[in-house]
Amino acid sequence: MDNAVAENFFALLKTEMYHNQSFEDADALIEQIKEYIEYYNTKRIKVKLKGLTPIEYRTQALKAA
Repeated sequence: MDNAVAENFFALLKTEMYHNQSFEDADALIEQIKEYIEYYNTKRIKVKLKGLTPIEYRTQALKAA
């Protein structure tokens, strides 16, 4: 995976989910990260992906292949 892609994801994770938040414990943090990843992949629309979510874009790309 391109490092820029990973860096972009973690920057979004920090600003959209983590910034100025406090968590009861590590388990609460892990649960929030899992929920954010689910949101990011299934609901967060990306302009660079033609207005699709990452999962929608991958599904469409696989059908076209």
